[in-house]
Amino acid sequence: MDTLIDRIKMIIEAKGYSPRAFAIAIGFNYSTLNNYLTGRRSTIDSELIEKALTSFDDISAEWLLRGKGDILIQKEETEPGMDKLKSIVYTIANLQDEINEKTVLTQRLLEENQKLKGELAMLKNERNVG
Repeated sequence: MDTLIDRIKMIIEAKGYSPRAFAIAIGFNYSTLNNYLTGRRSTIDSELIEKALTSFDDISAEWLLRGKGDILIQKEETEPGMDKLKSIVYTIANLQDEINEKTVLTQRLLEENQKLKGELAMLKNERNVG
């Protein structure tokens, strides 16, 4: 049965990092990590676990903490056509936004047109009166 530190070593290897590069990648003190890896420190700091999991969102927390399941989180298979459906929904939303913008513009232009008709009628009246 592998230990938590064994699983940390597996992550380092799976990601293709040296221990120092791994420490830099997750923002963890290299000396402390090295003490864990070499057995000089036996109790693991929760900060190491947190930084490893937040730095690599494909690593399974269940696997790292308990040794159960696979090292990598299984991505959910999307149903066939789901990406196309999402694309269609996105397109519809964008088109609806455009329609809303055009509707507002049309309303403003109609109001301006009415105003100009009123001004034109006033000018014609002034010309006929004068």
